Amino acid sequence: MSKKRERLLLDISKTKEKIVELQEKLHELEQQKTELENTEIVALVRSTKMNTTELSAFLKAYREKNDTSFFNQKQEEINHEEN
Repeated sequence: MSKKRERLLLDISKTKEKIVELQEKLHELEQQKTELENTEIVALVRSTKMNTTELSAFLKAYREKNDTSFFNQKQEEINHEEN
């Protein structure tokens, strides 16, 4: 096998290893992001001083009263801001 081909195969192998490492790192970062979001949500919910029954009733009433397009619009805004 020629030296050029050997070097190329070695580069390919190293690149594949780096890709795997970066995918693992990305997965860990996404998990951390989710944990932080969950922590923020829990803090917001706790700040309402509602018990779980009251919170459940509130969310159910809110969902029934309001159009779900509000949530879709907010999600689109969030997605736009992230990009």
